[in-house]
Amino acid sequence: MRVTFWGAAGTVTGSRHLVESAGRRILIDCGLFQGHKLLRQRNWDSFPVEPKSIDAVVLTHAHIDHSGWLPRLVRDGFAGKIWCTPSTLELCRIMLPDSAHLQEEEARYANKRRSSRHNPALPLYTAADADRALLHLHAHPFGESFSPAPGLRAEFSPTGHILGAACVRIADERTSVLFTGDVGRPVDPIMRPPAPPLSASYVVTESTYGNRVHDTTDPIKELADIVNRTIRRGGTLLVPVFAVGRAQTVLYLLSRLNATNQIPKVPIYMNSPMAVNTTELFCRHLDEHRLNEQECKEMCQDVNFVRTVEESKRLTSMTGPMIVLSASGMLTGGRVLHHLEQLAPDHRNTVLLVGYQAAGTRGAALRDGATSLKMYGKNVSVKAEVARMDGLSAHADANELIAWLASMPEQPKGASVVHGEADAADAFRLRLQDELGWTAQVPMHGDSIEIG
Repeated sequence: MRVTFWGAAGTVTGSRHLVESAGRRILIDCGLFQGHKLLRQRNWDSFPVEPKSIDAVVLTHAHIDHSGWLPRLVRDGFAGKIWCTPSTLELCRIMLPDSAHLQEEEARYANKRRSSRHNPALPLYTAADADRALLHLHAHPFGESFSPAPGLRAEFSPTGHILGAACVRIADERTSVLFTGDVGRPVDPIMRPPAPPLSASYVVTESTYGNRVHDTTDPIKELADIVNRTIRRGGTLLVPVFAVGRAQTVLYLLSRLNATNQIPKVPIYMNSPMAVNTTELFCRHLDEHRLNEQECKEMCQDVNFVRTVEESKRLTSMTGPMIVLSASGMLTGGRVLHHLEQLAPDHRNTVLLVGYQAAGTRGAALRDGATSLKMYGKNVSVKAEVARMDGLSAHADANELIAWLASMPEQPKGASVVHGEADAADAFRLRLQDELGWTAQVPMHGDSIEIG
């Protein structure tokens, strides 16, 4: 069995791992690259092997850096099944059309403002491309073996990261490899802990927080402090959220704060159609998270869900005090940019970062102290407070990930460390070697390994 790393190698995003065995090709994940321009440009490149030669795709979960290139793959000739868990299928039905809409809107906006070097600016893919990709989705439950191609077996096991998130084991007649996908935390405000990892001869593991341990500060108290000082200034709290996962976590924490009168009653807006739809889906899947039906209702009851463009425009023109949640979580696109453009220049406001910020994103620039950001071809001054809540990550930290991998039934013959920036991936490689005794390596883009 050969595995070639065509994404998330030396970086966090763009997960694409090609498995080849006995003349068959299976692609594990098919995500968008995000962050630095040099990485984003890879989204426009043709896939290194002919898409029509790929027998199947197997998704670990629905986040766009794992699923967002599927419309291009199908448009360029892929004709097989895209295997995923049932919740991942439902999320992709929300996320891929939304991603296509954002691509089309950004191209339209760039053409309107003439802020692109390309004339005309074109979307990476269209809504029609996304709709065609959805026809290839095929749901399969956790814990039941399936065959994505002749001679290969696969199985999903829950990792707790978001709804439907799974690690996947791929096996042929001689060997097996476990792709961890993104692994959740043993203790999370809303998600259940990951199940123990499946046994395999080799492991391809994420390392997003491979050199860090999460903050243990009480998130309820931390969020209360940030909300209260922003409201006292008469400002707006803007929370860039990942529409799947982080949006629901923040809504739940705000509902707890409101229920216990720890923050003043101010309007709360969720301005992301994808986050709105995902929240409704979250409340239908009580079997995959910690919240009961009543807690889900309470999470939504004091929230104004913004759906239409007209409602979004009205909200963007409003001033605080209020709380606005909007996607995307790393400020790479979406409605949150219109809020940021309006709110960033005012010192009364706060921008709260609640998730991982990949290198090269606007979120990473804010985290690192940027005093201006480029949006829509112009520089926007940043005078608002920039706050962080690092303890809300949906990724296991280095200690949690080591503990999870250590619980494998048998020690694997080796591991490849992916889905992390270079320093995080290498730090995690060393921990695998020193603490678990594993043979580990960090592949670069295009590297291959033979698993016998």
